[in-house]
Amino acid sequence: MSNDHQIINEIKVDNKFFDFIDKEVCEGLDISAKEFFQSLSNILAKHQDENTNLLEKRQELQSKINHWHQNNKRIDQNKYKSFLQDIGYIASDPGEFNIEVEEVDDEISLVSGPQLVVPITNQRFVLNAVNARWGSLFDCLYGTNVIPNRGSMTTSFAHNLQRVNRTAELACEFLDEIAPLKGASYRQITSQVKYTGALIFNLDNGELATLINPEQFIGHTETGNILLRNNNLHLEIVCDQQKSLHKSGIFDVILESAVTTIVDFEDSAATVSNEEKIHAYRNYLGLMKRDLNSTFTKNGHTISRSLNKDKEYIDIEGEKLTLPGTSLTLVRNVGIHMNTSMVRNRDDSSIPEGILDTMVTSLIALHDLKLKINSKKGSIYIVKPKLHGPDEVKFTNDLFESVENALSIKKNTLKIGIMDEERRTTLNLKACIYEAKNRIIFINTGFLDRTGDEIHTSMMAGAMRCKNLIKEEDWFSAYEENNVSVGLECGLYKKAQIGKGMWAQPDQMREMLDNKMVHLEAGASCSWVPSPTAATLHATHYHRFDVFNQQQKILSKNKKPNQDNLLVIPFLKLADQLSEEKIIKEINNNAQSILGYVVRWINQGIGCSKVQDINHVGLMEDRATLRISSQHMANWLYHEICSKEQVNQAFQEMALIVDEQNKHDPHYIPMAPKYDCYAYKASTELVFEGAKQANGYTEDILIKYRRKFLEAN
Repeated sequence: MSNDHQIINEIKVDNKFFDFIDKEVCEGLDISAKEFFQSLSNILAKHQDENTNLLEKRQELQSKINHWHQNNKRIDQNKYKSFLQDIGYIASDPGEFNIEVEEVDDEISLVSGPQLVVPITNQRFVLNAVNARWGSLFDCLYGTNVIPNRGSMTTSFAHNLQRVNRTAELACEFLDEIAPLKGASYRQITSQVKYTGALIFNLDNGELATLINPEQFIGHTETGNILLRNNNLHLEIVCDQQKSLHKSGIFDVILESAVTTIVDFEDSAATVSNEEKIHAYRNYLGLMKRDLNSTFTKNGHTISRSLNKDKEYIDIEGEKLTLPGTSLTLVRNVGIHMNTSMVRNRDDSSIPEGILDTMVTSLIALHDLKLKINSKKGSIYIVKPKLHGPDEVKFTNDLFESVENALSIKKNTLKIGIMDEERRTTLNLKACIYEAKNRIIFINTGFLDRTGDEIHTSMMAGAMRCKNLIKEEDWFSAYEENNVSVGLECGLYKKAQIGKGMWAQPDQMREMLDNKMVHLEAGASCSWVPSPTAATLHATHYHRFDVFNQQQKILSKNKKPNQDNLLVIPFLKLADQLSEEKIIKEINNNAQSILGYVVRWINQGIGCSKVQDINHVGLMEDRATLRISSQHMANWLYHEICSKEQVNQAFQEMALIVDEQNKHDPHYIPMAPKYDCYAYKASTELVFEGAKQANGYTEDILIKYRRKFLEAN
C-alpha cells in the first residue's frame, strides 16, 4: 500500500475511496470492500478494452463522414444514406419484436407524470426533488407567474387577498375539470364532508353533491382530507373553511407530482476531484439507505430536511392505505467516453468512469434491494446517456450482466434507460431497444445534445442555421415523432417510459402550462421539469390528458414518420439572410451562454444552474446546452460565417455582461478586464477547439481547467 492508493488484483484504488466503500457502503451488505474491488478488477479486464474500441469506432465513423462531406459538397440524400449504411453508421433492422422487461415499478410502467432531473452533488436539491412526489397546487399557482403581478413583501393585503382568491378559483376550475361534481362546482363546497361508502359534499346552498365518477374517491386522512385518483395519479383536497380565505371550503389541493426523479452523476453534475466524486456517491448512498439529510440557513433561520415519510390514508373500506411520500429514484451514470483516476490500472492509466459508476451505484442500490422502499419490485434503474448505436447498448447490457454476477444479483435486476440524444442512436433506435429488450424501462429525447451531435457529425458539410431556427427543420419533428413511434412499435406501452426533454425556463411557469401539453399529445408518458414547482404544475397536464389512451390511438393508426427526414442536415438557408448584425447577435448569444455556464462550472464546481441569457431571462444550463452553443460557434467559425476576431470580441463583451449579472454572488470571480482566468480560457477553447473535440463533447476541456483552478486554489 502506498500513501495514496492500494493495489488490488490489477488495479490501484485511491485510499479515501477504498475507505468510503469499506466503512460506509459495504456496512450492512454481504460483500467486503476487498471483494468488491477484486470484482471490479475482473470486470475491467473483461470490458474496458471493448469500451476503448467503441470510442475508436466513433472516431473512425466520424473521420469517414468528414471525408465524405469534404468530397460531396452537394448532398444527394439517397447516396448519403447508402454511404452511412455501407460504413455501418446505420445498422440493419432487427425485425419485429416486443420488449420483455419484468419487475418494473408502476411509477414507470403504469403512471404518466412529470420527471425531475437533479444533480446528485447537492443534498438540498436532491431532497427537494425526491420529496416533490407531492406538491401544493395553491403554493405553485400563488408563487409563480401563472397568476400575473406577483407583487412583493410590501404588496397590500387587498392585492394578496385578490391573489389568494384567484389561486383558489384556478384550483376549483382544475378540480371541476378532472373530478367533476354532479350539478355543482367545487367553489360551492363547505368543509363538511360525509363518508357513507361514497363521497358526499355539503354545498353552501344547503344542497348535497357527489362525484360524477364515484370511483375517483379512494380514501381520506384522519383529519378529513379527501384522496382522489385520476389517470393513475393521486390528489388530496384539503378542506378547511376556517382557514380558507376563499369563499369555498378548499384550503389547498396537494397533487402527486414528480412520480419519478433522476439523480444525475452526468451532465448536471461537476465531479472532477476524488473528493467531489465520493461526495456524489455518498449522497446516493443516503438516498438508498433513506438517511440523506441537509441542514442549511435561509433568511437567518436554520432549516433541516430529510426524506418524506410515506403518506397514510383510510380507504373506502375503512382499511389503512399507504402511498409513497417520495419519487421513485433512477440514477444517471456518466457516458462511456468519461475516464477517472480514482481507480487506475497497474500502468497508472485511468479507467472508464462509466464502468465504475455502474459498479458503485449498483453496490449502493443493494441497500434498497434489502429495504424495498425505493423500488417495491426490487429493480435498480440506471439511465445511460450518450450511447451511440446498438453496439454500445449491447456493451452496456453485457456490462450490467457482469455487474449482476459480481454482486450476486438476479439477472435483469439492473434496468436501463436509454437517452435518444445522439444521431447514431436516433437512426438505429429500434436496434438499440432490441439489444436491451429485457432491461429497457425508458427512452427519452434530448434535443440539445441531439442538436450538438447533429452539428458536430455534419461539421464539414456546411454552415448551420441559427440555433433558434434549427427546431424548424424536418429532422427535429421526425426525431420527436420517431422516438414515440419506435418505442410503441417495440412494445413500450404500459411497460416502459417514453419521455420528452426539459422545460428550460424555471421562472416562466405560465408559458410552461401553455406549451408543455404538446409532449403528452405526442404520446410521451413522462417529461422533464426543472423544479418541484414545475413538477406540480406540469402534473395538471397529466390529470387533464390520458397519455395511455393517446398511445393507443397512435398504435391504431400505425403511421410511421419518414425516417429519411432524420438525415436532413439543418443547413443555413439563403432565405435566412445573415446580415453582419445577425451574425454578431448570434455569436454574442452563444458566447454569453457559454461564459455564464462555464464560469460557475470551473470556479464553483456547479454542473447545472439557472443562467441569465443575453436578455436576462433565467435558463437552466448544463453540459448539453454548452455542447450545442460551443458546437454552433465552432461550425460558423469553421465555415467562415464569422472570424476569430469577431468571436474573441464577442467573448470579451459578453464577459462584461456575465460579470454584471453575477455581481451579487459573493463567490463569483470576475473574468473582465484581464480575460485570463481559467473559466474564460475554457470558454474560448470550447469554440476554437470545438471541431476537434470527440463528438463535440465538452468534458475534456471543462475538467482540464477545473483541475487547474483547484490546483491553484
